[in-house]
Amino acid sequence: MAKYGKAAAREVKKAVKKTKKGTQRSGKGGKAKSRKQAIAIGLSKARKKGAKVPKKKTAKKKTAKKKSTKKGGRKKSSRKKS
Repeated sequence: MAKYGKAAAREVKKAVKKTKKGTQRSGKGGKAKSRKQAIAIGLSKARKKGAKVPKKKTAKKKTAKKKSTKKGGRKKSSRKKS
């Protein structure tokens, strides 16, 4: 089964065409320079319209490892020696 729908393909095609022409906008007024940017813009628009597009991959959270406090020698006892 296809990952992307026909509507998504159309949006990407439009975005790539606009990028080649030099009229594709990216962000707040900037121009899309690369083909990758054009594809990303097309997929984003397709998602907003509700076309069949897989969800964005999100960065995995790093889990903090516990610091082990290893100290050499014996443990000091809290009892007083008489």
